[in-house]
Parts: sequence; structure tokens; C-alpha cells
Amino acid sequence: MFRTPRLLLRRWHDSDRAPFAAMNADPEVMKHFPAPLTRDESNALIERIEADIETRGFGLYALEMAGTGEFIGFTGLSVPRFQAHFTPAVEIGWRLSRAAWGRGYATEAARAALEIGFTRLGLDEIVSFTTPANVRSQAVMRRIHMARDESGDFDHPQVPVDSPLRRHVLWRITAGRWRALADHQTIVEPETPTGR
Repeated sequence: MFRTPRLLLRRWHDSDRAPFAAMNADPEVMKHFPAPLTRDESNALIERIEADIETRGFGLYALEMAGTGEFIGFTGLSVPRFQAHFTPAVEIGWRLSRAAWGRGYATEAARAALEIGFTRLGLDEIVSFTTPANVRSQAVMRRIHMARDESGDFDHPQVPVDSPLRRHVLWRITAGRWRALADHQTIVEPETPTGR
């Protein structure tokens, strides 16, 4: 588990399943994905995320409000499960409940995830991608000092060919760029794991 000033990035608990399913069923949260998730799909996603953390030693961590224990989404690092011109790669991602939007939580947690990736995992580069219309996520990418790779835009192979969401924009940040801007990062403090 990792702590930022307001948040905990931690392993997933069974109690996260219901609020995560509600979040994944919210059409506004899932606007830039092909479809909202069913409860079973949402639960399966937690299982995949937890399996990745067990296998790789990192992943998409559940995001909790440090003061209240409220689950608000996820943030972390993952390895894309498809082939593209920039893979293999490590991706930073986040998904927050609508009630948590607009308060800087995604940026705060994403800065912590970059710190984990570059200082604890020794990564050379981290990427992120989304649809061109997802300006909220791209604003987070900009705030964490990622750079848009306009030559890297691509058609997401896991999105249907006829979908308007198929085209994605690519953002990148190297370890060198992150180190040059490290004074802007959130300090991450390891915490004692509490289990699932």
C-alpha cells in the first residue's frame, strides 16, 4: 500500500466489488469505453488486476480516501494486453467514480504511480492512451508532465472497427523527463499491507 497526502493506493478488498461495479455501470464514467460493465465483468476485472499484481509485483491499485476509507476507483500501472507499435509497454491508468471527479485525486494518485514506476520498478518509460474526446484524462496526462506523441496515435485493436472510440491518442513520459520534474511529484510512503 502507498500513501499520498489524501489517498491510499492499495490491494483490492472484497468490499470494493459493489462500489466498483456501480462505477463501471455508470454511463458517464464509461463514456470513452465501448460499453459499461456488468457486475460479472466488473468482478472479473478485479480478479485480472489482482492476478497481475501477484504476477508482476505491480498493477492497478484500488484507490481509497485516506481519511474516510471510501473507495473511489483505481490508479496504477499495467501492461497492455494487445500489440501495437509502442508495445510492449507499461501504461499508467485511472478510473474514478463520478463523485470523485474535479478534486485533483486522479492527478495526485497518478503522480504516485509514476513514482512507483520510475523509482521502485526502474522503468525507462510509461505510456498512457485514450480517445481524442477524453479531454479530462488528457488533462491529467498533461498535469503529470506526460508529452503527447502525435505520431503515435493508433486504432485500438480491442475496440470494434466501426466504433467511434477506436482511434486513440498516445502520451509518454520517460524516466529522464520525470526525474527532471521530480520536485513536482507526490511523495509516496510505503504502508504495511492489510491484505484483501
